[in-house]
Amino acid sequence: MSELRITEIFHSLQGEARTAGLPTVFVRLTGCPLRCGYCDTEYAFSGGSVRAIEDIVDEVAGYRPRYVCVTGGEPLAQRNCLPLLVELCNRGYEVSLETSGALDVSLVDPRVSKVMDLKTPASGEVHRNLYANIAHLTRHDQVKFVVCDRQDYEWARFKIDEHDLLARVGEVLLSPGHGVVAPRDLAQWILDDRLPVRMQLQLHKVIWGEERAR
Repeated sequence: MSELRITEIFHSLQGEARTAGLPTVFVRLTGCPLRCGYCDTEYAFSGGSVRAIEDIVDEVAGYRPRYVCVTGGEPLAQRNCLPLLVELCNRGYEVSLETSGALDVSLVDPRVSKVMDLKTPASGEVHRNLYANIAHLTRHDQVKFVVCDRQDYEWARFKIDEHDLLARVGEVLLSPGHGVVAPRDLAQWILDDRLPVRMQLQLHKVIWGEERAR
């Protein structure tokens, strides 16, 4: 039976991306090969419990969700993330995958909305970006940049143009690094450049601050 190491499964409001504000069940997988400077889920790097995919999906079903988000850590660091995504899609959920973009996304079920976080220079992990992944993105997917300073913003703007992301994916998302960039500053940069992206704040932090999952 296929198994995964799971940090937590919980029901909350989606804090980011296209479905922000919508009730969502989150399946947080354990482990991540990256160490981004702005990471807020270090508790998912280790620990967790090993569970069968059938058991995971049964717990998700108990919440009777429409939306399910598979996150981490880095979910794709566990190979059995792929069959989990397939099973969730087969159950009829609208499934999203939060991934760093450092690992191959080519085998992810096309029904899944990939939310790929391209790592900016200030993350400390920009060298881990696997740009070959961009060829596997569609209008069903989203690309996110966490902006920690003006250099990050200019870098993101360059990558958006270089890879024609506005035409390739459904949403390009820019987030201010929590506590390091004032949201109003990022908003003004976007407005000054008339950049057609979606700026987002982490809604869960606006509501619950630094508390763990509700």
